[in-house]
Amino acid sequence: MTIVGHTLGFPRIGLHRELKYALENYWNGKIQEDKLLEIGRTLRMRHWKQQKDSGIDWIPVGDFAWYDHVLTTSLMLNNIPNRHRSFQERLTLNTLFKVSRGYSLNKKLIPPSEMKKWFNTNYHYIVPEFIETQEFKLNWTQLFDEIDEALSLKYKIKPILLGPISYLWLGKVKGKKFNRLSLLPALLSVYQDILTIFQKKNIDWVQIDEPILVLELPSKWLEAYLNVYEQLHGKIKLLLTTYFDSIYHQLNIIRQLKVDGLHVDLVSSPDNVSLIHEQLPKNWILSAGVINGRNIWKTNLHSWFKKLSPLVGERKIWIGSSCSLLHSPIDLNMEKKLDKHITEWFAFALQKCSEIKMLCTALNYKNKNDSTYEDILNQYYIANNLRSHSTTVHNIQVKKRLKHINKIPHSRYSPYTTRVILQHKKFNLPLFPTTTIGSFPQTEEIRQLRSNFKNNQIDEKDYCVGIKNYIKQIIAEQEKLDLDVLVHGEPERNDMVEYFGENLNGFIFTQNGWVQSYGSRCVKPPVIIGDISRSKPITTKWINYAQSLTNKPIKGILTGPVTIMSWSFLREDIQRKIIALQLALSIRDEVIDLEKSGIRIIQIDEPALREGLPLKNSNQKKYLEWAVNVFKITASSVKDDTQIHTHMCYSEFSDIIHAIIKLDADVISIEASRSDEKILETIQHVAINLNAIGPGIYDIHSINEPTQNDLIEKINQLLKYIPKNRLWINPDCGLKTRSWPEIKRSLDNMVSAVKILRKQYS
Repeated sequence: MTIVGHTLGFPRIGLHRELKYALENYWNGKIQEDKLLEIGRTLRMRHWKQQKDSGIDWIPVGDFAWYDHVLTTSLMLNNIPNRHRSFQERLTLNTLFKVSRGYSLNKKLIPPSEMKKWFNTNYHYIVPEFIETQEFKLNWTQLFDEIDEALSLKYKIKPILLGPISYLWLGKVKGKKFNRLSLLPALLSVYQDILTIFQKKNIDWVQIDEPILVLELPSKWLEAYLNVYEQLHGKIKLLLTTYFDSIYHQLNIIRQLKVDGLHVDLVSSPDNVSLIHEQLPKNWILSAGVINGRNIWKTNLHSWFKKLSPLVGERKIWIGSSCSLLHSPIDLNMEKKLDKHITEWFAFALQKCSEIKMLCTALNYKNKNDSTYEDILNQYYIANNLRSHSTTVHNIQVKKRLKHINKIPHSRYSPYTTRVILQHKKFNLPLFPTTTIGSFPQTEEIRQLRSNFKNNQIDEKDYCVGIKNYIKQIIAEQEKLDLDVLVHGEPERNDMVEYFGENLNGFIFTQNGWVQSYGSRCVKPPVIIGDISRSKPITTKWINYAQSLTNKPIKGILTGPVTIMSWSFLREDIQRKIIALQLALSIRDEVIDLEKSGIRIIQIDEPALREGLPLKNSNQKKYLEWAVNVFKITASSVKDDTQIHTHMCYSEFSDIIHAIIKLDADVISIEASRSDEKILETIQHVAINLNAIGPGIYDIHSINEPTQNDLIEKINQLLKYIPKNRLWINPDCGLKTRSWPEIKRSLDNMVSAVKILRKQYS
């Protein structure tokens, strides 16, 4: 039984973010569709070849997407919301971009579909929308075209298909409420058509992703699996694919399914591979996801060799990535500036492909009673074993400080009802205070200024002059708009997480470690390699300079510890909670320094609080307890009349609303522009316990610009759920991706709408 290797998907954005720039150039009218299609084709061909050259046996097809793979599935199933559909036209790329980005029709704003986090990752997907009369049919041939493309190049391929039950679960009902499972018969018919087409193309295996099997599902959803896979089985071999957590609790159902193999994420779960092997039908393939698709550390291949060796000869085994490599940077060889001893600790997507090949080779030799490759696996991990003694990793002062963390205040001195009176007296803000989330446009000039300074092409004096000039502009524009609480605009920051990592000990940074967040949005996560501490103030210089330019209050913007942790590549030798506490102490120091310097409104952004939630309900309480505690350690040492804000976006807030209340922030701003009334109903149910809140009243990620009347209507809707004296008005997220003309028009309409409503509600 030869052991073969595969990946669950490969990064699609390109080593130099070619797809990002192509998409943005297409949206801006700088290139035509044929050029965009050509760039996509070039990337696919390159990525297939790179995987094949690295020793991957089964090449994944269907992992490429122009915006998001869930949205691609929706188009294939002809599930397009009516507001995005032109009944006179066939589906085109522009249809896809209308759904994901919104558009304007006859001066009316057509909103995009909602965007949510892909399970507990920082990748976002476009949420499918379902109505009771939903009809599905096969449409949008992208997947089949790409299969033909790969087959023409003689690759041994494995198409990837998002499973029907996960697809329904990930979507949402629009309009009249109904049970989404009632759509299964119509949906299954299309999936059967898809598998028939695969069969005609002589495809051997399809990777059918059912990631919701790691959740604690309602019984009716679990039961649906039995019927669904009874009907799908037989046309082609099905590799039922799960990831991001354990599936051991579902094995009783899984082993009854009519499939031909199971992929298990053995990195994110404590599942014992031998016990899973014993539970599964003997004729099934067991795909062992032992190469971490979500982090950049080398795999301890010898450890997995020992765990998997007893299965050799007992069962057909595939070795794979734990999940899609979408969440990994592409090639470590592009990192020319990292110290060699540090790069020896890492493996990016291409190196992970090589790891898969190495482990397959060693296990295949084991099958022949030859241990030649076992020594090679040992040598591969030697550098990582030496990390336990590295001073780059361990800081005794940080460890000592953590021992005394209980001496730090874990709650504010007075309750919100007392604080709000003092804060109103101090700031004297009007009804419906207006503000923004923090960032303003990252212009080409400001990016070039930062780059020139980083590359020593200008000195610090010239850099500071440039940053100050832009802050002056940002403050002046906000004052013209007559916003109530201003921000300095963050021109010195490349990214909300990377910037803080650059100014904390315990982090390193890659040059080309980009991963996709959504659409053309890419991030370059910092790498946490050691204990974290802060050596000096990070933000006070620029925020205090901004405050010197205006009599209005400036809001200091910080990134919170859970978000910095969640959006970084984490070290794997200590618990997440310990990393978060180290970060909490560092950001707490920054909060205290801001307050001492005179900044009395401080926003600690925690958009990743929900993202860090364990996928299983039974594990969530413990996480929320320590995550809330981490935030309170960060924020609770300030005076009562210092106003603490936080910001969260693109999350199921209803899942964590009680934890949000326990944060005890004076003001929370949230993304609500793409959400339906569900979040507002959730807020209404807990309004008596909730402090002030600013639900984002327009979507900054959409090309649509809100009119004054749109915003008046939105605010009036909010006032049905939120008391008027606790409502703040703001966009739903930072403004760095928008242009100045767009921002001025939208914020001017926002402020004008508020002024009209103040007269009405005062």
